[in-house]
Amino acid sequence: MSEAVYGFPPAALARAGEAAVQVSPLVIDAAMIEELADSSLDRFVVLAPPGVLERRYVLAHALRALKPGGELLALAPKTRGGARLSHELAGFGCEVREDAKRHHRICHVTRPDSPMGVEAAIADGELRFVEKLGLWSQPGVFAWDRLDPGSALLISQPWGPSGAGADLGCGSGVLALAVLKSAEVTRLSLIDIDARAIAAARRNLDDPRAALLQADLRAGPPLAGLDFAIMNPPFHDGGAEDRALGQALVAAAAKMLKSGGVLRLVANVALPYEATLVALFRQSRLVVRENGYKVLEAVK
Repeated sequence: MSEAVYGFPPAALARAGEAAVQVSPLVIDAAMIEELADSSLDRFVVLAPPGVLERRYVLAHALRALKPGGELLALAPKTRGGARLSHELAGFGCEVREDAKRHHRICHVTRPDSPMGVEAAIADGELRFVEKLGLWSQPGVFAWDRLDPGSALLISQPWGPSGAGADLGCGSGVLALAVLKSAEVTRLSLIDIDARAIAAARRNLDDPRAALLQADLRAGPPLAGLDFAIMNPPFHDGGAEDRALGQALVAAAAKMLKSGGVLRLVANVALPYEATLVALFRQSRLVVRENGYKVLEAVK
């Protein structure tokens, strides 16, 4: 049986086969869902993402890649898209059998001969140029269609980075573009776990000093000896708040910076990064607090 899986569905609710091909862009070295051949799979298991456009994009690709009569098993927490799954699948022309278990909605579908609206849903969720942002981006990437106010505050603060640095959790490259305005920057590594972010940033940066890397910084720092790092650290994982995620990126930055290296980050004022900075850096300070955000600076 040919099978694919998107993400890591709870084993107690949905189980993919051991040979299933992983296609989530948040998994390092995963296959690309866009490159699955039409009508090639017998089964597809999807832990559906929380964003509407992103979720419909994934479901549409799953239906495209399944053979007629193939099995689609899609699930999501009720409060993070699960409540809409059945309706969305019905909109593709599918007959849906829905179960509820452990705060999830679980939808069982047999792929119809001719699903409806697949091309439109794929077009709505694919990588595109966002006029308002002035950059390439894609639904599912952080702040995909707008300038995040935290990033805007961080960019607005005077700073003269120099040498080799990294943008941790780079997204579409908003912070990197600002950093690379400094002629003193010799190299900037853009790092993100999301393959979609790396693809967007690659479109947005035409600078020989920029290097792009898909990596999970929680698994260990991929670089060392850096002069500086910048970030707007994430605090959501799969749609659920996870404050430890941002703290893990701060810890990764500390390991990647050389002695005297500088970290600048922006965060919601309620997020407790100060204690982590005190524990891992020689000194730290508040640069600015404004409109519910704070910019922090720390020296290794």
